[in-house]
Amino acid sequence: MKKYRGIIFDIDGTLTSTNELIFATFNHIAQKYEGRTYSDEEIIAMFGPTEDVILREKFNGDKFKEVYDEYYKFYRENHPRMADLYPGIVDILKELKQKNIITAIFTGKGRKTTDITLEVLGIKNFFDLIITGDDVVNHKPSPEGIIKFLNEFNLKKEEVLMVGDSIADIIASREAGIDIASVVWDSYAKDEVIKMNNLYFETVNAFRKWLEERI
Repeated sequence: MKKYRGIIFDIDGTLTSTNELIFATFNHIAQKYEGRTYSDEEIIAMFGPTEDVILREKFNGDKFKEVYDEYYKFYRENHPRMADLYPGIVDILKELKQKNIITAIFTGKGRKTTDITLEVLGIKNFFDLIITGDDVVNHKPSPEGIIKFLNEFNLKKEEVLMVGDSIADIIASREAGIDIASVVWDSYAKDEVIKMNNLYFETVNAFRKWLEERI
């Protein structure tokens, strides 16, 4: 059976239940500065660039600094009540560290929200490398972040697994030539993800049992 030496995780919808917080933060800004709110689908359609890029495109000009500060203030202040780790995730991360598996984050989030989430939830120290949307030229579904991880630790493609909840994670992994385990316990694109990838998990426990035999 294949054994992995490196595991790359997405954050939102994979490690953390942060989707509600992201939607609420966008709509807090939209309500305050545009006098409207967006549907979940409309917000998801904006995903790809980092939050900073999205905000600058929508509020470029005199208001940008104010909007920027307000966005991150709301995200941080509401994080404790609106977002958490999925039960069982910490156990997986601890086991990976105990077995000396190299671990990384590859997320489309910007560096600022990534750091807030990892720090508030107390898991930043579990990762050997953190690659955000601010650290790549080409965002997911580009495999650039995965290739950075392979090169950083001199790992072979067959030794690395990506764990994520989105179609972009599947495409990026396949373009990089690594395995992808799709997790759909909170995926906003569950049906599409399942259609694209036969290797998917609906619970953290099911994923953990599968992974334990491969590390």
